[in-house]
Amino acid sequence: MDLVDILAVKNEKRILLVVLDGLGGLPRKGKTELEAASIPNLNKLTLKAGLGLLTPVDVGITPGSGPAHLALFGYDPLRYDVGRGVLEALGIGLHPEPSDLCARANFATLAGNGTLKDRRAGRIPTELCAELCAKLQAAIPTMEDTSVVVRPGIGHRFVVVFQGPGLVGGLTDSDPQQDGLKPLVVASDDPGAAKSARLANRFIELAAAVLKDQGSANFVLLRGLARPPSIPSMRDRFKLTPACVAAYPMYRGLARLVGMDVLETGSTWDTELETLRKHWDGGYDFFFLHLKETDKAGEDGNFDAKQELIEQFDDEVLPQLQVLKPDVLCITGDHSTPALKAGHSWHEVPVLLASPYVRPSDTREEFGERACCRGAIGRVDSVKLMNLLLANSLKLKKFGA
Repeated sequence: MDLVDILAVKNEKRILLVVLDGLGGLPRKGKTELEAASIPNLNKLTLKAGLGLLTPVDVGITPGSGPAHLALFGYDPLRYDVGRGVLEALGIGLHPEPSDLCARANFATLAGNGTLKDRRAGRIPTELCAELCAKLQAAIPTMEDTSVVVRPGIGHRFVVVFQGPGLVGGLTDSDPQQDGLKPLVVASDDPGAAKSARLANRFIELAAAVLKDQGSANFVLLRGLARPPSIPSMRDRFKLTPACVAAYPMYRGLARLVGMDVLETGSTWDTELETLRKHWDGGYDFFFLHLKETDKAGEDGNFDAKQELIEQFDDEVLPQLQVLKPDVLCITGDHSTPALKAGHSWHEVPVLLASPYVRPSDTREEFGERACCRGAIGRVDSVKLMNLLLANSLKLKKFGA
């Protein structure tokens, strides 16, 4: 057990952790997306908040969303290595067995020369994703002695679960993570993974045949092939009664994995806020609110859109959160997704933590990367954020006599 697990105690104070996905950025014309945004409410909040910077995994390491979120929840991502496929499967409501092999999948566009024209198939609508998943399920119900489960996610994403004997994880992805390249062959250095790799590659081959006349969604990519791990719950570790409000399957899956109740919600910020308000007095003392769109704008390389979304959060969302009067309010990101890079990066993530017990950072009323550099929280590993959330809600006993 970690020290924080031993010291954790139960009380009625409520923690609200707000994750603006991919919040951190890089400067354009001298300012990052967060620094360029007009955010009077966030800036005012800094007067009674601590600021700092979070390192998701380690210095210089670019994190995926899975390990970055696990760290925010207080789980060392190097100790708990969770495959993306497992998270997606949990997120859409599947309950994979420990022996199942789960994969996160994308519909994609394969050009005539065998390279990927679009890894996201033009971000097809969820309705088309569901139709195509039904076609794949009907065409590929089994392979060898293994059942195949195909279920839609959101947009171009879906889930594949292989159910049969002798399946193992630790496989490489078929997604090269960049358009213009050829899909990769799923492989493993483990001789015991030969069957799993063979089934994954055969599924891709069969799916391509089914989808050959589907326009932009004529191919599939698999990534994060893994089996479900065993992880202790936040209820046991931190004595919390936690709940998750998130629209995207992966983040719902992460929440389920660590023992949160996943609250049913819609896919817009308004519906997520409605869900949060509905359950605020429902006996939960920890809420994880996930907002995805800032990350999408960063990955699209759209600086202006990301800036505008941060402004929208400040203007429309933050005031509604403050009405709830959480005992501890933390606003941060899971990782940085600078529009300049159009993808995840290794840069530290700005964090704001408001409670009656913080030491305010300064009196300049500014929330941004450079302000966080001089903040009172300092530079902290993301996995230690939970320590601060529990401490500021008086949920940790004194250590020692």
